[in-house]
Amino acid sequence: MKPLTLRLLAVLSIFAFCSGCSDSGADGDGLGGAGGGGFGGAGGDGNVGPISCSVPGGLFAQTVVDHAFGPGQDVGQDAFPGLVLGPPRGAGSGAGSTDQVVSLGEGGFVVVAFGQSVIVDEAGPDFVVFENPFLVGGEPENPYAELGEVSVSQDGDEWFVFPCTTREYPYGACAGWHPVLANADDNDLDPTDPEVAGGDPFDLHDLGLDWARYVRVDDVPDERQLAFDLDAVAVVHPGCF
Repeated sequence: MKPLTLRLLAVLSIFAFCSGCSDSGADGDGLGGAGGGGFGGAGGDGNVGPISCSVPGGLFAQTVVDHAFGPGQDVGQDAFPGLVLGPPRGAGSGAGSTDQVVSLGEGGFVVVAFGQSVIVDEAGPDFVVFENPFLVGGEPENPYAELGEVSVSQDGDEWFVFPCTTREYPYGACAGWHPVLANADDNDLDPTDPEVAGGDPFDLHDLGLDWARYVRVDDVPDERQLAFDLDAVAVVHPGCF
């Protein structure tokens, strides 16, 4: 075969392999099942994984891909999903925001995704879940907590759980007990910086995962508290494919 023909075949092969590189699924945010919309890792091709990348302005939940509200508290549900997308709007340590959150209801849940981006594991927390707790009497050891269990997935099929098993302070791997300090409307605190943003941070390293595409929050039913109120989910370490 002539050298020119060989070069032409090589170019065509590369084009065929990369023609789907920028398309990570029908819309990039559906629960794609096996393959996770074309991403590598669990259910993917096993050879492609995300790399850390910069997202100007930070990265927050962009779509809700699944949810079911439970009975009881229904704050914010009439403005769902808009209120849980984008950055948090906390009210500080002394008062939890009540007009910028969505109650999941008793035993309800929500699954969010981040467009074409994912969460990658790096040193320290990799993402933050924001609810609306506050400190009773200003005491750090006495938060008014409405707890949620957080889990993550690469493909929308297999889920890895940060177990929310503690029912007294400190609440361990539960979400919903650290006041939200960052507010996109009122201050310049970086909501993707766990050191200043408040909220409940989570580290993929604790689950042995290199990356995750979806975050799920489940209300933990407890007769002593109302349902989990979701404000936002922020990615500390975003990844690109």
